[in-house]
Amino acid sequence: MQDWLYLVIGIAVLGVLLLVGLLVLPRRRSSPPASTDVLAPERPAAPEEHPPGDGTTAVLEPEVLEPEVLEPEVLEPEAPVLERPEKPASRLVRLRQRLAGSGAFGRGLLGLLSRDSLDEDTWEAIEDLLIGADIGVAPTQELVERLRTRMRVEGGTDGATARAILREELIDLVGPEMDRSLRVSGEGDKPGVLLVVGVNGTGKTTTVGKIARILVAEDRTALLGAADTFRAAATEQLATWGERVGVEVVRGPEGGDPASVAFDAVKRGVDEGVDTVVVDTAGRLQNKAGLMDELGKVKRVIEKQAPVTEVLLVLDATTGQNGLIQAKVFSEVVDVTGIALTKLDGSAKGGIVVAVQRQLGVPVKLVGLGEGPDDLAPFEPEAFVDALLG
Repeated sequence: MQDWLYLVIGIAVLGVLLLVGLLVLPRRRSSPPASTDVLAPERPAAPEEHPPGDGTTAVLEPEVLEPEVLEPEVLEPEAPVLERPEKPASRLVRLRQRLAGSGAFGRGLLGLLSRDSLDEDTWEAIEDLLIGADIGVAPTQELVERLRTRMRVEGGTDGATARAILREELIDLVGPEMDRSLRVSGEGDKPGVLLVVGVNGTGKTTTVGKIARILVAEDRTALLGAADTFRAAATEQLATWGERVGVEVVRGPEGGDPASVAFDAVKRGVDEGVDTVVVDTAGRLQNKAGLMDELGKVKRVIEKQAPVTEVLLVLDATTGQNGLIQAKVFSEVVDVTGIALTKLDGSAKGGIVVAVQRQLGVPVKLVGLGEGPDDLAPFEPEAFVDALLG
């Protein structure tokens, strides 16, 4: 009886184990093999900054990188190489050589005076030669009379004697006693002021630029005023002259008031303490009344800042009697104190030196013989006569 009971219990236990095995086996078949690790893709970690407060997913804007701004490289302009003008002494040597190369006037006079017989025809020829040289009728008659007297008294018709007498008389005619210094200095702390006048075409603006070179060569500080506002080319030309030697140029608008530009230039010169201010003016000779009004106004306005120390009249030596007419008009408009003769090449027109000085009563102070930047030099009567006579 007891054996049957054990048999029944054993069968029951076996059935339970069989049932449990049937339930667990499907699960094990669906699971991956234990030896294989399957890793789920790693999600990016949520940013820690600014977590959303409501549990929603935070959407981050992509970071915008500002482009790097590079400062432009600033290159300092190279300082222009300034020219060093010639000293007046070396200019004179070169100008004498150039004058001596064209001394037909002096050679002609010497040839006539060296004749064995100085008859009336010879003296008339001498007179014609002098008048043709633009010396003028009155100065010619004076010179011929003095030559006749000395040649008769001293009794020399040889070349050396004739040359010595002619040299002395020509130097006396040119006027060695005249003060030919250029007044470029002012009084006290004021700059010297040069007002340059003349008809367009005589080389006026070029002369202003060359005067600036003379001042620089003498180690003076200078400033230029481009008051010829009616010619844009004149202003640009003056600016070029200034740049070459490091001299500042004050300019105004094209067609502007010349007096205003002149005033600003002199005021700048006073404020900056420069030694000399050179003012270029308009050269329109349309009528004397208009010229007088314009130049008179320029001078009056300038003198509110500093006195005008020099009024320089520029004349073209090759214009002859026309130059004398121009000189007379300008002398009636402004108080001309000196003359600058351009294109004085030692030819027949060299006699205008005497004529213009006689007419205006003021000396020739500067002479120019060419287009070179330093072809302007102080006028010396002895050197001039020696060059004419060769």
